[in-house]
Amino acid sequence: MNPNKICFERLKTSDLPLMHRWLNAPHVARWYAEGSTYPEVEETYVPCIEGRDPTEPYLIVYDGLPIGYIQTYRISDDPDYARLVQVENSAGVDMFVGEEGFLHRGLGSHILRRFLREVVFVNYHVEVCVIGPEPKNAAAIRAYEKAGCRYFKTIRVPGEPEPEYLMRISRESGLT
Repeated sequence: MNPNKICFERLKTSDLPLMHRWLNAPHVARWYAEGSTYPEVEETYVPCIEGRDPTEPYLIVYDGLPIGYIQTYRISDDPDYARLVQVENSAGVDMFVGEEGFLHRGLGSHILRRFLREVVFVNYHVEVCVIGPEPKNAAAIRAYEKAGCRYFKTIRVPGEPEPEYLMRISRESGLT
């Protein structure tokens, strides 16, 4: 896999059938608990696409093929979450690889590093990025460690079934 073939495209409403398929794939649904029906997918992602929700949604594209999803947001946009995270001037990232053929191929760390350089630290002018996989998601944690993220605490978000294993990376680390 060539990490130079990775790019990002803003999510569009025409991408929602693909998101629906990915979110219902067992390898995604296990860790990424978003709505599984098509109306739930629309309810979650259309506000982001239309700018009514401050989350910025993107497709992860490899050599012209959409292979996954990544999003970023200012942590301060959700005051309850910000109180749990307690990292000033920060952005969050969530991601998954939806296409099974691209799993466990070493792309996760490259995807995150490139997204930090091209989107998060450019557009948000934040100092720290936080990512919160579930503690049992060893593959994601390894990929984020390879990207330079370091564990700093585990939190329990009200209404979420599992805790978040919070990892962080600074602007200076993420841009090198």
